[in-house]
Amino acid sequence: MASLSSASRCRLLALAIAAAIPATASAIASDDDAARVEEAAGAPVLSSEFVPRRDGRRTIGRLPANLGWSAIGVFHGDNLVPFLAGAAGAAAGSFADDEVRDFVNSSGSGWGRTFETAGGPIWGSLVVAGMFTAGRLSDRPRFRAMTYDMLDAVIVNFGYSQVIKTAVGRERPNGENNQSFPSGHASNAFAIAAVAERHYGWKIGIPGYVLAGVVGASRIQQDKHYVSDVVAGATLGYIVGRTVVRVNSRPLENGARAASLHVSPIVGGRTRGLRLVVMF
Repeated sequence: MASLSSASRCRLLALAIAAAIPATASAIASDDDAARVEEAAGAPVLSSEFVPRRDGRRTIGRLPANLGWSAIGVFHGDNLVPFLAGAAGAAAGSFADDEVRDFVNSSGSGWGRTFETAGGPIWGSLVVAGMFTAGRLSDRPRFRAMTYDMLDAVIVNFGYSQVIKTAVGRERPNGENNQSFPSGHASNAFAIAAVAERHYGWKIGIPGYVLAGVVGASRIQQDKHYVSDVVAGATLGYIVGRTVVRVNSRPLENGARAASLHVSPIVGGRTRGLRLVVMF
């Protein structure tokens, strides 16, 4: 059987993603009907299931503030256990980095290239943007909240991963650059999976984490990351995803407003300047 060209694979991938977004939105949204029945019957439900359609917190106007609180919330004590577990896993994996690389490396071929593309910044951004847009148009509270948190998590995760990449400066196994640690593909995929799992439980979480793991493995197979990079990225993404849902699910304080920027001049003696104050 003739193999597909790179252009053909990209077209098929685009069609698959375009079809998956509305199908996923429909499948997840239908769960809200069942959730309402369970809630009416007195069955326990997830806290995010009864978020009103416009909860006052997950709004476009409050997005800058939510991003700030989510970035700070990463340092909450609730994340200590997953951080220590992930750090231990990355440290242990570092001893097998070269062995795993030699065993699975097959850059430029097979499933690794497909999932590397699907989990990359371009397709990943399109999927998240599509889900977010669908969420803004949806009247399903849980789906609406999840898609908002996905966008929040992806932005916060990108910021942290870039800061760590720059600070560590680890060279990629293929020598391409010094942006190897942690894996941004893995952290992004696990952040999205963690948000989905927090809102919909393990019925969505398990497939999400499996897919995120395959995306991380593809980066090793394509010789772009070591196994320790992927474990570290998965840990970062998981922590960011669960943090965003926790922070955005807090009740909105009375009188809380969207983030604002105040600029005022500083004039005194020989001092001239501007004072910038960000409030959120």
